[in-house]
Amino acid sequence: MKIEQIYTGCLAQGAYYIESNGEAAIIDPLREVQPYIDQAEKNNAKIKYVFETHFHADFVSGHQDLAAKTGADIVYGPTGMKMGFDAIVAEDGQEFMVGKVKIKLIHTPGHTMESSCYLLYNEEGKEEAIFTGDTLFIGDVGRPDLAQKVIAELTQEKLAAHLYDSLRNKIMPLSDDLIVYPAHGAGSACGKNMSKETSDTLGNQKKTNYALQEMTKEEFVKEVLTGLTPPPAYFPQNVMMNIEGYDSIDDVLARGVNPLTPAAFEAAANETGAIVLDTRDAQVFAKGFIPNAINIGIEGSFAVWVGAMIPDLKQEILIIAEPGTEEEVITRLARVGYDHSIGYLDGGFDAWKADNREIDTIKSISVEELSEIQAENQNVNILDVRKNSEFLSEHVVGAENAPLDYINDSMLLVDKNKTYYVHCAGGYRSMVFNSILKARGYDNLIDVKGGFKAIKESEKFDVSEYVCPSTLL
Repeated sequence: MKIEQIYTGCLAQGAYYIESNGEAAIIDPLREVQPYIDQAEKNNAKIKYVFETHFHADFVSGHQDLAAKTGADIVYGPTGMKMGFDAIVAEDGQEFMVGKVKIKLIHTPGHTMESSCYLLYNEEGKEEAIFTGDTLFIGDVGRPDLAQKVIAELTQEKLAAHLYDSLRNKIMPLSDDLIVYPAHGAGSACGKNMSKETSDTLGNQKKTNYALQEMTKEEFVKEVLTGLTPPPAYFPQNVMMNIEGYDSIDDVLARGVNPLTPAAFEAAANETGAIVLDTRDAQVFAKGFIPNAINIGIEGSFAVWVGAMIPDLKQEILIIAEPGTEEEVITRLARVGYDHSIGYLDGGFDAWKADNREIDTIKSISVEELSEIQAENQNVNILDVRKNSEFLSEHVVGAENAPLDYINDSMLLVDKNKTYYVHCAGGYRSMVFNSILKARGYDNLIDVKGGFKAIKESEKFDVSEYVCPSTLL
């Protein structure tokens, strides 16, 4: 028997490859399915099942392409949703054989109504592992407010109550030595308190996971719902793609991997209304970019921030990337449902410069330069675009919080006639913020290199740290 966790850091997502006696199953596959096919072929195994824990909101699953390319059956838990593809809608407790191992579906509504876990029995018939999807994370449980965005009559309170019952009646009675394999880890927006660890024993989770401690259903509902922030706008659209079906990843790549000369690129931008997405490093972008381009670097939490900044999945996108990374960019966009890339700048930004076309820049200064400016002028406007929770934890005294997460609200805090010095934690988000506002006519934003990390390390600024009220007693 083989169990392999295939973890994708930029989405904080875990897919799973299970193999026994020449047969394989994939749990919660990503959109690009060839790696799973290659793995099975390498081991002379046939992919028999694609098990889905639920209709995912944060990414488009590869179930449809994987089934089409391998002949595997797609399996979901009990659901009343009509799907746009053939699938087995399994019953609670239904069992599936993969080689000599058995996989049992356990229906665990709460995160969503169809949410299910998969209990794996090894070749000796012993319970070995449980694949919990978004029902149970390491250190957390799935947020119960996402399905209501798709099914209006569901409330987050009702879903949280279902989750309480699922955890206590279906999961916690299982043996302590089971290995828990969740669908996500720290960094995912599907929970609020996930650990960086991507697996654990169920026994340890019973001891350490706040949601598995002794409490009433009412207390659980309050605890799970407290502190939830609004989910990214693209989540409901991803859910519908996972339910209704989508274009093959091969077709998406064929559309997007379309090299354009600078002239053709400019014409496409002017004629289609496409967003020009520059995926280069933030500081490289600052030194020169195509006017009105927005910067979301491929090296950061790319897909997540694209989802937060570009709410319409049908938006056409033109790509600027470091040469050789264009297909990776298009693939990572498709993972979260952005299927309408229409081409990329052949030769990258250097080709644009070599063609003597118009460029723009964003001024970026060091922390030392900002310190000197503040010494000369005490009324410096510092804009902190980190999340509000980060800002409350610690921030530069006098700084104003304008979270990138809510950029349309945050930009209302910015006066076009004033100069602002903008920072985030390390420099990634501040350039996203600056580039978007620059494209909207805000020309007086100056980026602070290295972000709050560099500010704090410099010891040249007064930093306000959060003081827990209990310490004041």
